[in-house]
Amino acid sequence: MVQNERVTTEPPQSESLVAEPAPVVRPAALPSAPPAAPEDAGGSPDLPDDRYLNRELSWLDFNARVLALAEDPSMPLLERAKFLAIFTSNLDEFFMVRVAGLKRRDQTGLSVRSADGLSPREQLKVISDRTQELAHKHARVFSDAVRPELAAQGISVLGWDELTDDERARLSKHFHEQVYPVLTPLAVDPAHPFPYISGLSLNLAIAVRDGDTGAEHFARVKVPDNVDRFVTVRAERGDNALLPMEDLISAHLDALFPGMAISEHHVFRITRNADFEVEEDRDEDLLQALERELARRRFGSPVRLEVAEDMSEHMLELLLRELDVDPADVITVPGLIDLNCLFELYGLDRPALKDKPFVPVTHPAFGERETPKSVFATLREGDVLVHHPYDSFSTSVQRFIEQAAADPHVLAIKQTLYRTSGDSPIVNALIDAAEAGKQVVALVEIKARFDEQANIKWARQLEQAGVHVVYGLVGLKTHCKTCLVVRREGSHIRRYCHIGTGNYNPKTARLYEDVGLLTADPVLGQDLTDLFNRLTGYSRKEEYRNLMVAPHGVRSGIIERIEQEVELHKQGKPSGVRLKANSVVDEEVIDALYHASQAGVPIDVVVRGICALRPGMPGVSENITVRSILGRFLEHSRIFHFRAMDEFWIGSADMMHRNLDRRVEVMAQVKDPRLTEQLNDIFESALDPATRCWVLDAEGDWIASPGPGHPVRDHQRELMRAHRANQR
Repeated sequence: MVQNERVTTEPPQSESLVAEPAPVVRPAALPSAPPAAPEDAGGSPDLPDDRYLNRELSWLDFNARVLALAEDPSMPLLERAKFLAIFTSNLDEFFMVRVAGLKRRDQTGLSVRSADGLSPREQLKVISDRTQELAHKHARVFSDAVRPELAAQGISVLGWDELTDDERARLSKHFHEQVYPVLTPLAVDPAHPFPYISGLSLNLAIAVRDGDTGAEHFARVKVPDNVDRFVTVRAERGDNALLPMEDLISAHLDALFPGMAISEHHVFRITRNADFEVEEDRDEDLLQALERELARRRFGSPVRLEVAEDMSEHMLELLLRELDVDPADVITVPGLIDLNCLFELYGLDRPALKDKPFVPVTHPAFGERETPKSVFATLREGDVLVHHPYDSFSTSVQRFIEQAAADPHVLAIKQTLYRTSGDSPIVNALIDAAEAGKQVVALVEIKARFDEQANIKWARQLEQAGVHVVYGLVGLKTHCKTCLVVRREGSHIRRYCHIGTGNYNPKTARLYEDVGLLTADPVLGQDLTDLFNRLTGYSRKEEYRNLMVAPHGVRSGIIERIEQEVELHKQGKPSGVRLKANSVVDEEVIDALYHASQAGVPIDVVVRGICALRPGMPGVSENITVRSILGRFLEHSRIFHFRAMDEFWIGSADMMHRNLDRRVEVMAQVKDPRLTEQLNDIFESALDPATRCWVLDAEGDWIASPGPGHPVRDHQRELMRAHRANQR
C-alpha cells in the first residue's frame, strides 16, 4: 500500500477515554535539542546554488506517482480505486500540515526561504498551481477510467437521474426513515450566523428562494460523516449499485425546505490547519497540554476549499467571504469531491478485483506458526533479522514481547510506543507483564500527529495496570522503535533487544515494509539500557557503542561515514554508499553525498517520498542515482550501506530536519554476515535495472523505468516469492 505513514484503512477510534489517569512519570529535564537547521542551510563554495529540489513539490510528485498506480491498467481494478483514495488522504494531510505551516510563515512575515530559494508565498503559488493540475487529473482517472471499468465489473456509482422509478421510490423511503431525522439544515440570516464548518466534512451549499417575497437565502446541510458515503441501490452477486449520500440528500431538499424554491445547490469541503505544536512547559502535565491543543485543532483556520466544478460564481464568492478563504486556496473538482469514499468500494467482497491475499511467513528461526520456539533460546544462538510484511510480525516481534510478558524469568520490559493499533496485542502484553509483577516501562509518544487521542488512551490504560508510563522528553518526539527485555538466567542477567524501522503495530506491519533486528548481543543490550536511562531519567549520555542516536548523533554519524568512504575510495578500495529511506531532505547529508560523488564514490538512493537531492548534475552528482519504488506495500525501512567500511545500519530516522534535530531516533549497526547478506539482497533487488520504479533526473522529473521493450520485474512480488520459496 502506498500512502503516508499514518494513513490506514482502519476506522477512527471512538472509544471514550479512561476517566482518571494513574500517577505519571514526568519527562526528564534533559538538555534541549540542538537548534533545527534552517531550510536554507547555507552555501558550499564548490557546489551550485540550485542543487536542491523543492521539498513540497517533491512531495506532490510523490503523490503523482501514487496517482500513476491508479492509472495503471495492469493493476487489479479495486486496487486502482484504493490508490485514488490514498491520493486523497495523502493530499488532505499535506494541506493540513505542510501548506498550513507555509501559510503561518507567510502571514507572520517569516522570511525563511526553502532550500531552493523560494519564499513561503512563492511556494504556496506553485503548490496551488500543481495541486489544481493533480486534482483534475485525479478526478479524470476516476470518471474516465476507473468508474466505467468498475461499472463493467458490476460495481456502479450512479447518479439520482440514473435510477429507475422503483429504485427512487425505495431510496426515498430510506431517506425519510433513516437520513432525514439526522440532518440539520442551517439557515444564514441576521438571526442565524454562518455556521461553523468542520474540517474535511462534506457539505451542501444551498440557495433557496422565498416564494412569497422572492428573497434568496443561503443554507448549509452537512452530509452525515458517521454513516457510509454510499447508499446501496442494489446488492446482488456480481451487481453492486451505489448512490452517493449527497445525491440522495440533494434529491430531497424540498423535504428540508418546504415552501421554498431550491435555486441551486453544490457540494463543498474545507480543510483546516492542523499544524499545531504543544507548547511544552516543564511545570505542566504534558498530557493536559496536548488535550488542550487537540481541542484547538478543530477550529484551525481554513487552508483549502474544494468546490464542485459547476458551483456558481455567486455561491463561491459567498463561501470565500464567510469562510475567510483566499481565492488562491480554491480547488475546483469535476465529479465526486473527496474520493476517500473509495475505501468503501475496496471493502466490497470482490476478491477477483484485488491483489491475491498474502499471508506472511513465520521466520524459520522462530519455528512454525503453530509450534513456536522460544525466542530467547533462538537469540542465544544468534541474531535474527526480520523483514516485514514478508516475515510475520505476529510470530516474531509480537511473539518476542508476549513471551517476555509470560516468562517468569523476565524481570523487566522497556519499550517505546509511537503508533500502535486498536486492541493492540503489544499493549495487552505490557499490561499482562505489569500485572504479573514485572517492571514495565512504556515510553508513549502522545505527540504522534493525528494519533494523539489513541495514544492518550493507551497511556492511561497502561498507567492503570501499573506500567511506568513516560511521555517523552521536553522539546523532542520519541520516534525510535526499541524494546529491551531483561531476563534472569541462572546467576546471570541477560538482555534481549529489538530495534526496528517500523512501529509496534500488527495491522500496519501487514502493509508497511520494515526491517528489525532481534539480538541478545550484550553490547547492544548495554546501549539500549543507557538509552532508556536517558529517556526516563536524568542521564546526559550521548555516546553509544553500536548505536547512532538523534538529536545528537545520527546526522554527524552518517556524514562521518560518507566522508570515510571518500577517504577509502582515494586509497583505491571499492567504495559506495547505498541508502533506502522515506525522505531525503537534510541539506548537510545531501551536500556530503554531493562531495562523495565529486570524489568518484558511487551512490544509490532508494526513496519512497520526498527527495531534495538533485542527481546527475555535471561535476556535482554524476555518480548519484535516485529511484522510487511504490507498490502493494508501503516501502518504509531505513537502511544504510557503506561499502568500503563494510557497515550496514538500520533504524527509524529519515534524512529530514525533524528526524535529525527534533526527535529521538536510533540507528543500529547490523554486524552478523548472515544478516548483512539479507540487507544486501534487499538493495540488490531494489536496484536491479529491471525493477519497476521511477528514476529521478537532474531536472527534477521522475521517469518511469524500465522503458518500453525492456524486461520488468516487481521488487515486492519477487520478495514475496522468495520468502515463500526459501523460508531462509
